[in-house]
Amino acid sequence: MNKLPASTGWLWIKEGFALFRKQPGGLCTLFLGYMFVMICASLLPVIGQFIPVTLVPIFSIAFMQACADIEQNKRITPMLLFTGFRKPAFTPLFALGTLYLAAAALAVAVSALADDGVLFKLLEGRIEPDAQAVQQANLGGAMLLAIMVYVPVAMAFCFAAPLIYWQKMGLGKAIFFSFFAVLRALRAFVTFALGWFGICMSVAMIVLLIFGSTDLARSMMVPLSMVLTVVINCSFYASYRQIFGVPQEPETDTPAAPL
Repeated sequence: MNKLPASTGWLWIKEGFALFRKQPGGLCTLFLGYMFVMICASLLPVIGQFIPVTLVPIFSIAFMQACADIEQNKRITPMLLFTGFRKPAFTPLFALGTLYLAAAALAVAVSALADDGVLFKLLEGRIEPDAQAVQQANLGGAMLLAIMVYVPVAMAFCFAAPLIYWQKMGLGKAIFFSFFAVLRALRAFVTFALGWFGICMSVAMIVLLIFGSTDLARSMMVPLSMVLTVVINCSFYASYRQIFGVPQEPETDTPAAPL
């Protein structure tokens, strides 16, 4: 895990687009399948609001493995979606998702110290953006507190899932190595984050300039957002490969039963 120059972050973005161009249809189909499963999971009573977040690390393996298969000139199949459900990786991946859910709850709880929970209610749609409570709340302080909690968590979880799946690391070891891998390549990740922020904002502005603030513009943003999300996943794979090397297919058991 050598220190990387800041320009490496932009290289990851370019490699993500290159991977996407090789099999755009397969990657988009995989993403649509992922969204369908997540919507179905969210409909479950009581646990439906928590399960989608918990399953994120498990399904992230599908996109990472798809990128690895593309590099090996393999065709992407829909069954890749359930790659993360294979034993023995499923149990630590599910535990990782549970920890991620707890960390997200902690970030929300900490943010409430600054605005009495107004930011959380706003994100949930329980209050309108122009409500008096929003105007009076310290949203800036709440977001700052949430970011202070979330950024270290994001660093610790960034590579944890593929390290569990490909490197066969335990949960704690994967979180440890992920955090320090991101820390050592922090300049590259700052470039990576800024680059993707600029790309997403540019795409949104171009659509608005061409179509204006219309229903057509909003309809156009749906497929564009899907494509950008898929390419971001491809870029994360490029960063993993740069830092930890080309992944090797792990020995796996039969898939665990999806929740």
